[in-house]
Formats: sequence, C-alpha cells, structure tokens
Amino acid sequence: MLIKHLCYQTSATLMPTVRVVAGVTFVANIKSAIKRIQIAERNRLRNKAYKSTVKTLIKKCLVAVQAGDTIQVESTLRVAYSKIDKAVKRGVLHPNNGARKKSRLARKLKQLEPQAQTVAPSA
Repeated sequence: MLIKHLCYQTSATLMPTVRVVAGVTFVANIKSAIKRIQIAERNRLRNKAYKSTVKTLIKKCLVAVQAGDTIQVESTLRVAYSKIDKAVKRGVLHPNNGARKKSRLARKLKQLEPQAQTVAPSA
C-alpha cells in the first residue's frame, strides 16, 4: 500500500486524506475499501449488540441464582444458552468462549441445586 496515495503534504507534516460519508470518516480513497469500512462498522455494531445482550442475560441468570428462584433460573438459563449459541453460530463469539460462558452458568446452577435439595427433602 502506498502511503502517498492516502496522504497529502502540508507545511511540515503528512496528513491523511479524510472523507466523510453518512457521518462516518474514511481514510480510504478506493470505493471498495470505503464499502468494506462501512460493512465492518455495521458488523461491529451488530456484534456489540449481541455481546451486550449475552452479558445482560448472564447477569439476569446470576441474579436469579442468588435469589434462589429455581423456576426463574431455568427460564433465564434456557434463554441465555440460546442467545450464546446463536452468537457462536453467527461468529460473534468464539466457540470456546461460548462454551466457557455456558459452563460457568451451569456451574452456578449446580451450586443452587444442593441448596434446593436441603430445603425440600426427598420422600
């Protein structure tokens, strides 16, 4: 890549040429490069939303575990697992990262089960 194509000379410094398209600033001059930058930004925002949703669902599940509400835990756990699996399928999360998140949630749920068994003894 030739830097001189992306820059212009001012008094003492080299300044990048900047384009603003739809509120986004670009350093690229080539049309396909500008499009790739736009696509990357769109994907970044989509990935950010997915990650945020996964974090929110994990927090809801952990709050339900701390409260000891097994019905709430099971429903939130099911939704969290589904969202984690979708994020892995769409490439937002690495498969190992998704597996680790699910494993940690399962471990927290496992800690809740002995408490539930002591409260309700079996017949």
